Amino acid sequence: MIKYTKIFFFILSSLLTLSVWAVDEPLTISWKTLGDVNFNKKWNPSEGMFILEPEFGNSVKQLNGKMVKITGYMIPIDIETNYYVLSANPYAACFFCGGAGPESVLSIKFKKVTRRFDTDERLTISGKLVLNKDNLDELNYILTEAEVH
Repeated sequence: MIKYTKIFFFILSSLLTLSVWAVDEPLTISWKTLGDVNFNKKWNPSEGMFILEPEFGNSVKQLNGKMVKITGYMIPIDIETNYYVLSANPYAACFFCGGAGPESVLSIKFKKVTRRFDTDERLTISGKLVLNKDNLDELNYILTEAEVH
């Protein structure tokens, strides 16, 4: 009986350990997933202009606050302050320079920056996805606690 009890607790502890690891693993998402958003033109009186206000779809809303992993092209915005953007497209075709939409970029807030990144360096980055609808000084998608894989 003692032998079976030890085996039972060994299996139980192994299963609990595996479930903890599964929770820590970020969900791999694609840029297509982030495309589940519509933009409505809205007058912003404080800015004195029309802005595109995001209306996030259900699949994107479900990712808000979750740990995710995505691959894209690094675009340095301000190297001195370690402000980078990850884009679905290379620099020449990104949202800022090309014809892509605001759903094709996300702001990266690193846990710890260990090096500088080159323009168009293709990387996989994980972090907590934050949806931004109201702060005009930020992009609509923000990846906080970000790390390079």
